[in-house]
Amino acid sequence: MTDKALRLGTRRSRLAMAQSGQVAEAVSRVTGRPVELVEITTYGDVSREALAQIGGTGVFVTALRDALLKGEVDFAVHSLKDLPTTQPDELVVAAVPEREDPRDVIVARDALKFTDLPAGARIGTGSPRRMAQLNAYARSHGLDIATVPIRGNVDTRIGFVRSGELDAVVLAAAGLNRIGRGDEVTDFLSVDTVLPAPGQGALAIECTAGNADLVAALAELDDPFTRVAVTAERSLLAALEAGCSAPVGALADLLADGQIVKEMRLRGVVGTTDGTRMVQLSTTGPVPETHDGAMALGRELAAEMLAQGAAGLMGERAQ
Repeated sequence: MTDKALRLGTRRSRLAMAQSGQVAEAVSRVTGRPVELVEITTYGDVSREALAQIGGTGVFVTALRDALLKGEVDFAVHSLKDLPTTQPDELVVAAVPEREDPRDVIVARDALKFTDLPAGARIGTGSPRRMAQLNAYARSHGLDIATVPIRGNVDTRIGFVRSGELDAVVLAAAGLNRIGRGDEVTDFLSVDTVLPAPGQGALAIECTAGNADLVAALAELDDPFTRVAVTAERSLLAALEAGCSAPVGALADLLADGQIVKEMRLRGVVGTTDGTRMVQLSTTGPVPETHDGAMALGRELAAEMLAQGAAGLMGERAQ
């Protein structure tokens, strides 16, 4: 076997570099080959517009995929929630490693919990999904909060709190954990309060479909349950015809009786960003054993949500 280094395409952000570095170590272990990171700037990294304005879908992915197709890198690592739901024939997601914590978290001034924030508290987030669910929860529980649209990396977002411009910001637990800043979390948002984005906390390791040896090697890093869970979540997103910046939350989790896994539950939510209208449903069934089974579960729940008016609540529809 060659000892030539494998080239891993990654975004330049601190989080992307951290999670790509972790994947690089794992790939090096299973292949016996060194892995070098190739930094690539994506449109989503340089644009200062809100994600919903620039399309959301694929803005962090296209440049990495172009590098793969041109042979400039051998494989790429994506945050799975950033991947469009349509997979190009020339590329394959060879592995979805075990998922990190999928929950959203609060980083607030004075170490406050979400429900302890004062009246009029300003909470920053760039996600219509988070805005919709936070505002819906606040309306139903009599909380006086204002959600404020923001963009920027982790330092920028937490900086809004440190400077006093905002009372709190909402971030993904997985991202903070991967860069070693989990201790800055002041509250974890229950998935009963805010469902995460489809695929949140999971990574996708992608390469060209024709590189059979590399596909097989990367597959050793695949976690079967994470794969089936995120497949169901993303199938729901696709069936809703929603882009990755639309106000859609989804989470598939296991239901166990002691140590015995019994079923998988898939939950989905769509809402207007002001929280005034929401469609939130769930379905439970046997843990899917195949890709097609997971896809069917997502489509079934999406059909129920559409029947209850979900289509009219999404500000963005996939192109």
